[in-house]
Amino acid sequence: MKLNNLQAQEGGKIGKKAARRGRGIGSGLGKTAGRGTKGQKSRSGGGVRPGFEGGQMPLFRRLPKRGFTNIFRKEYAIVNISSLNVFDDGETVDTQKLIERGLVKKSLATANGVKVLGNGELEKKINLNVERISESAKEKVEAKGGKVEVK
Repeated sequence: MKLNNLQAQEGGKIGKKAARRGRGIGSGLGKTAGRGTKGQKSRSGGGVRPGFEGGQMPLFRRLPKRGFTNIFRKEYAIVNISSLNVFDDGETVDTQKLIERGLVKKSLATANGVKVLGNGELEKKINLNVERISESAKEKVEAKGGKVEVK
């Protein structure tokens, strides 16, 4: 294969030229350039914002509002107990080691910490040092002889 043998794929985007609007009658998009005639939407810079209903009370204002946003909520990086099998037997696992292994995202883990959930099975004895842990996860770690320390 050589560069001079290359061809655009059948039905692909490459090879199709962009429509040049307002470039004469022969182009098919001349004169009004597909905007119709007159009106707010035909003018340059014309148009209305999203959700505008011509002065009628917009839908998002007609519908009742419910609930609230808890600005004090803490989002924890979540790790299942089955993911911790990547660590060695007897190893102490903390937030920093979870970030290094790529089990949690650094941004979320450093902001509020890590919560370990009890989904799956633990095959090794490990010592956990995290911000939060579920009861089922705590039982599984202690059943294998490990220790749990909550910061």
